[in-house]
Amino acid sequence: MALVLTEEQSMLRDSARGLISDKAPVSHLRALRDAKDATGFSRELWKAFAEMGFSGLLVPENFGGSGLGAVEAGVVMEEIGRTLMPSPFLSTAVLAASALTRGGSDAQKAAHLPRISDGSLLAALAVDEGAKHRPLQTKLQAVRSGNGFKLSGAKAFVVDGHTADLLIVAARTAGSAGERNGLTLFLVDPKSKGLAVERTAMVDSHNAARIEFDNVEVNADSVLGEVDQGAALLEGVLNIGRGAVASEMVGLSEEVFGRTVTYLKERKQFGKLIGEFQALQHRAAELYIDIEITRAAVLKALQTLDGDFANASAAVAVAKARAGTTATRAVQEGVQMHGGMGMTDQFDIGFFMKRARVCQELFGDSNYHADQLARMKSY
Repeated sequence: MALVLTEEQSMLRDSARGLISDKAPVSHLRALRDAKDATGFSRELWKAFAEMGFSGLLVPENFGGSGLGAVEAGVVMEEIGRTLMPSPFLSTAVLAASALTRGGSDAQKAAHLPRISDGSLLAALAVDEGAKHRPLQTKLQAVRSGNGFKLSGAKAFVVDGHTADLLIVAARTAGSAGERNGLTLFLVDPKSKGLAVERTAMVDSHNAARIEFDNVEVNADSVLGEVDQGAALLEGVLNIGRGAVASEMVGLSEEVFGRTVTYLKERKQFGKLIGEFQALQHRAAELYIDIEITRAAVLKALQTLDGDFANASAAVAVAKARAGTTATRAVQEGVQMHGGMGMTDQFDIGFFMKRARVCQELFGDSNYHADQLARMKSY
């Protein structure tokens, strides 16, 4: 398949860009941060997202959505990356919608997918428990109790966890940390007795939460997929999320590159535009090439998720690893080429650097995915 967007996907990109650039420039994130907004994103803007059909992109048509794929989700995420827009799109419209669509029962789909599509339900995926992304290291225990389970443990770095109306929680129903078998996904009401949610401040001014489970009771109908066999479902959902985050980093990288090139054409030093200095031209050219190669790798991963989902892990690992290193390089070059003012809070480049650092860690950094690729080749 050609590594270019179709006409319909290009139209979706233009539609998303128009809304996001108009309603959520970087100043929108700055205003939320400075106001210490309790929600961390604009519910009014999320409503507009839903009205445009973005919240239901991955929801099947029979549940009120568009029934589109990972490429389309990536298109929207790339535009979000350009302005650093804080939004529950990743947590709800990408991760939760994918988990319910791929693993939910008919009743679970009917109960939640239409509400995700119309923007009335916010959801979050609770996986990681430590400082690094290690889904198989899940220790949160789910012990059988009556007609259901009791959950005990804690989750960290739960994206949009403090605003979620529904949590999708990875827990261990058998085995021990590190084992693939024994993982189960549960749908949990955040208002359940014994559950405590704490919003955690992230360096990029986006949303995350730490969630404590103290014998939280869930019934058997809350199981998403099969008991003890949740690893494959979880990995598939995470791969979709990784592709989406990689797309966000492409948008972020390109925006930083564009701003930096504009500055090189305007800033004078020693009587010359600094863009005339060959050393800076070479650095800018190398960064441009890096971004374009990464864009192709990410689009290939998204296309593979849509066309050959079961065998997409390698392509996704390449895309997420490369997007992380490219975004890191882009923001570092951006700060350095802007000189001293690139380090100030009054200048927007710092916001991009902080978001790139968080996206690098989210769902596995470059080292994690390089290790995953090495393990795939060893089999």
